[in-house]
Amino acid sequence: MIYYFLVINILSFLLFGIDKKKSMKKEYRIPEKVLFLITFLGGTFGSLFGMFFFHHKNRKLKFLIFIPLCCLLWVFFFLI
Repeated sequence: MIYYFLVINILSFLLFGIDKKKSMKKEYRIPEKVLFLITFLGGTFGSLFGMFFFHHKNRKLKFLIFIPLCCLLWVFFFLI
């Protein structure tokens, strides 16, 4: 289980970086649905870190609300 969360968080971090790079080059982007899905499936901390590390999607209200809520949800899940 720990390997799953390690891999999915690294993947989510990388997806935010790739999407940022593609946005700067005006290329085809990773759909927001994919970023939300990877976040919901456990990549919450990688998404949160990637969002602020790459300065990507950090002005979009739905990302500023959804990602921290998912972080809280996963922390709560681990505490139970």
